[in-house]
This record gives sequence, C-alpha cells and structure tokens, in this order.
Amino acid sequence: MNQYDESEVTLDEIFEGYLKSPKLFKRRDVLDSSFVPENLPHRTDQIKQLGYILASVLRGAKPSNILCFGKTGTGKTAVSKYVLNILGKKAPQHGLRIEVAYLNCNTVDTNYRVFADLCSTLGIEVPFTGLATDEVFSRFKLGLDQRDSLFIVVLDEIDSLIKKSGNETLYNLTRINSDLSRAKVSLIGISNDLKFKEYLDPRVLSSLSEEELVFKPYEAPELTDILIARAELAFKDQSLAEGVINMIAAIAAQEHGDARRAIDLLRVSSEIAEREGVEKINQTHVKKAQGAIERNTITEVISTLPLQSKMVIVSIYSLERLTNHSETVSTGDVYEEYSRICKEMGMDSLTQRRVGDLINELDALGIISARVVSRGRHGRTKEIRFSIPKSLVETTLHEDKMISVNMKF
Repeated sequence: MNQYDESEVTLDEIFEGYLKSPKLFKRRDVLDSSFVPENLPHRTDQIKQLGYILASVLRGAKPSNILCFGKTGTGKTAVSKYVLNILGKKAPQHGLRIEVAYLNCNTVDTNYRVFADLCSTLGIEVPFTGLATDEVFSRFKLGLDQRDSLFIVVLDEIDSLIKKSGNETLYNLTRINSDLSRAKVSLIGISNDLKFKEYLDPRVLSSLSEEELVFKPYEAPELTDILIARAELAFKDQSLAEGVINMIAAIAAQEHGDARRAIDLLRVSSEIAEREGVEKINQTHVKKAQGAIERNTITEVISTLPLQSKMVIVSIYSLERLTNHSETVSTGDVYEEYSRICKEMGMDSLTQRRVGDLINELDALGIISARVVSRGRHGRTKEIRFSIPKSLVETTLHEDKMISVNMKF
C-alpha cells in the first residue's frame, strides 16, 4: 500500500471514530459568537433603554443616534441585534419599513468600504476599488432616497474605523438626513474603547452621541446563568460534569467579565471532549481549552497590530535572542535596536517617545512586561521582557510577509 493509501486509511479511521463517539451536542450553533438567543440574561435594563430610544420609529420618527460602550463580551452587539430584530418584526404591522445594515469596522475599516457595503445592502453594485469615495457616498444617498424607509446603520467596533480612517465617514453619516427627502438614517455605534469619544471631532461628537448606553462587565454568578442557559440549548442531558460551568464562569469573571470568552471556553472544551470520544465534558477539558484559546488570542492580537508595533516586538525579540536572557533589556536598548532594524529595512523610524508609548501599549495588551526600575543617579528606566512564549512571537511574526522577508526567525 502506498503512502497516499495509508493516509486515506488513517483519515477514514478518524472520521469513523468521530461518528461512533458519544454525541454531546443538540445544537452546536448555540455556542457560535453570532448566535443571538431569545433571552439575554442580566441585560434587561440595556434592552429596555435601547427599546425606549428606538420606539419613536413606530411613529415614523428618526430615533436618536446611539453609542454603546463596554468591554468585549458585555452584550453590546447581542442586545443591539436582539432589539433591532424585534423592532424589524413590529414595524410592518404599523405600515413602516425598517432596514438595518450591520458592519464590523474591524474589517470594514475604510471610508470607501463602509459606503460600498452600505450600497451593497441596498442592492447597489459598487466595484471593490476604483471609484472616488465621494462618488460611492453619492450613489448610497441616491439609492437610499428612492426608498421610503428608516435605515439603521450599526457600526460595531466603531473605534477601529475612526483610528484608521478618521472622522469623515461619521461626519457624512451624521449629516446625511439633511440631504434626504424620503428616507431617514440613524446610527448605532458600538465600541470596546471607553475613551473612544476622545478620537472624535467635536462636530461629529455632538450629533453622534445623542444617547449613550454603558454595558458593565458580567460578574461570575451572571456568567453562570448565561452559560447554563446556553448549555441547556446546546448539549444533550448529562453532558457536563459537575463544576464545569462554575469553573468557566470564574475564569471569565477574572478576565473582565467577558461572556463571549466564557461561551468560547465552553465550546472549545466540548469540542476537545468530543474529539476524545468521552461522554462528559470535565474540568480537564476546560484547562486544555483555556490553553488553546490563550494561544489563539495572542496570535490574533499580534497579527492585527500596526507595523510599527510589530517592529518594536521584533526589536525586543532580537535583543532577547542576543543576550540569551542573561541581561535585562531597557527602553533605550529597545529604541537603539528598533532604529537599527528600521534603517536596515529602509523604513522611517518613530521618535523615542513614540516608541515608549508603543511599549506601554504592548505592556497593556499583556504581550510584554515593562517594569519601571531605578538606576540611581542614572535615573529610571523600564526592564522589558516578553510575557508570552517566544515561540508564539516567532510563529505569528513569521506569517507577516514584510517582516519575515527581512528578519530571520
């Protein structure tokens, strides 16, 4: 039997073994991040607040623009989709037409892409590139005003759009109603950055944040209720060992009360148990899932950093490899190495102060540890080390073509 046949047999055994293993799930989609349940535990107040704001739609009025603030996994997106879904079913009963465009600004992060996606929602064809942004915006306005409807634009992770592309998109959207004769536009902005408004132009701020909703992190008992509700929908009876839900809730509560994180941890735990062919998900599976998710999270965070932040990471990596951890790395050392690498790659380097800011940001993200120490008459500096396995740094940066071509990992 050749090597190909052996590979086929091995995969066949894997697939057959999976099919014969105990079935844990009733509904796997319940643990998906995009799933919006019929009940959202411990978000009644936010649901009511959003409902009161949007209720004016049912009398043909344009509701206020809304900003939803809160850390990741506090229910902002789920509550928004939940309320808009019910409103969308209610409006036709009163002869009204409501349309919703949901954009994730972490991926739709340029002015052109925002208006192109909004055009797509209306069925207007726009090329992926090639037009002026003003032209795409004009097509959006023209197509919108041919419909007698309220158009609600939900901009999730709106801070990503502002940080990358500035205030122009929001400026245009907050003033678009003065150019429309039939349709109306209302905005819902969702942000994980509590300092988001600091990035806004005063002209935009006054019209965008007409109403604000704050979502506090979940506490462990609240996360327990959320997990129990999801587990009842997702799993067959007796699929969870005692203590699994409480363990996951405790872990997520320590990490800023992130319900999304808790649900992901439950999902990955169940997938690991399923691969092992066991009948119950236990605490060992949770520990394995925690390690897997942490690795994936770190990889995602590093891969989405701006190039200059990655260059600082490369500099720290280079210094740690040179010293073999025998000496501490200071802010000054990092800046010298960063400047050298930028010059070698033909890149413009930032000022030492700006690199210091990037070091603080990497410290806040948990990628490095930057501890302030005193050097007596030589002043104060920071001792810098990676807080994550260096192998993860290597793997993630190696996937960045620009860096991997110029650096050896």
